[in-house]
Amino acid sequence: MALLLRSLTRGRHIVSAHHPTCILYRHAVPMGTSAKDEMQKFWDKNTQLKRPLSPHITIYGWSVPMMMSISHRGTGIALSSGISLFALSALFLPGDFSSHLDLIRSLSLGPVLLSAAKFTLAFPFTYHSYNGMRHLMWDAGKGFGIPDVYRSGYTVLAMSFLTAAVLAVL
Repeated sequence: MALLLRSLTRGRHIVSAHHPTCILYRHAVPMGTSAKDEMQKFWDKNTQLKRPLSPHITIYGWSVPMMMSISHRGTGIALSSGISLFALSALFLPGDFSSHLDLIRSLSLGPVLLSAAKFTLAFPFTYHSYNGMRHLMWDAGKGFGIPDVYRSGYTVLAMSFLTAAVLAVL
C-alpha cells in the first residue's frame, strides 16, 4: 500500500488502457528466483555436504548459561501453572483459605518436611525473579562478556538458594 501511494504521489505510474483500475509500474523488476528454488538449493547443498537433517541435543556442550536459560523457562511455566491451579482451587474447592491452612496443620508434617516443602515452593520464585533481573541487565546492554555471563549466573544461583532457604525457615 505504501508503494502504491508513493508511486501515485510521484507520478511514476501508468494506468492500463485495458484495465483502468490496474496500475503498471515502470520500475518493477521480476524476482530472480522463487522461495521454492532457494529452498531446493539449500537442501541440495546440505545433502551434498552430508549434513544431518537437524542438530541433535547430544552434540551441544552443556553450559551454565544454557542450563539457566532452560531453567528460567521451566520455572516460569511452573510458577504460572502453580498460580493458576491455586486460583482454580480457591474458586472451586469448598471452604476458605483458613480451612485449607488448618488441613495442612492437621497433617503434622514436622518442621523439617514443612521447611523442605516451603523451600520447594520458594526456590522457583526466587530463581525466576533473580534471573529475570539478570535478563533486564542484559536488555540494558550490560554483562554480555563470557566471564560476566558465568559470574552473574553463579550469583543468581547463590542468591536464589540463600533467599529460598531464608524464606523456608520463616
